[in-house]
Amino acid sequence: MTKIPGLLITLAASALLGACSGAEQPEQTVQQLMADDVQPTAEVYWNAVQYISDESGSHEIVPQTDEDWERVRQAAVQLGEYGKLLQTPAYTEGREENWTRFAEAMVEASARAEQAAANKDQDAVFEVGGTVYSVCSACHQAYPPQEGPGSEGSNT
Repeated sequence: MTKIPGLLITLAASALLGACSGAEQPEQTVQQLMADDVQPTAEVYWNAVQYISDESGSHEIVPQTDEDWERVRQAAVQLGEYGKLLQTPAYTEGREENWTRFAEAMVEASARAEQAAANKDQDAVFEVGGTVYSVCSACHQAYPPQEGPGSEGSNT
């Protein structure tokens, strides 16, 4: 029978306890998540239905195919998933309660956005897109994005 040195057992136990007791670290900072994932996904949704008036006249941009509508619906679903992710301890730790309320509002708006896209209702997609934008803007006012790439300020 081989004996395992006590130091090795202590190190293994410490590593296991440390992994279980601490808050999980996010894979990305909030700044990275917003820039790399949330913003591009929101833009897919926002750009799906547009009413543009310029010197050449009025133009309506709407999804044309079932695949286009599905892409819009999937963007809405993904925004909801990001909202849920922002409610995990990895992102809520050190932030005020309103952080969670903003993330919950994102999840709620994304559910409405998904339904609007599933219904292929261009007016509802446009309207809910405004709601999503308002939720994002309100959160950014309370938690201004830090300057520069990969910033590690208190709001990241």
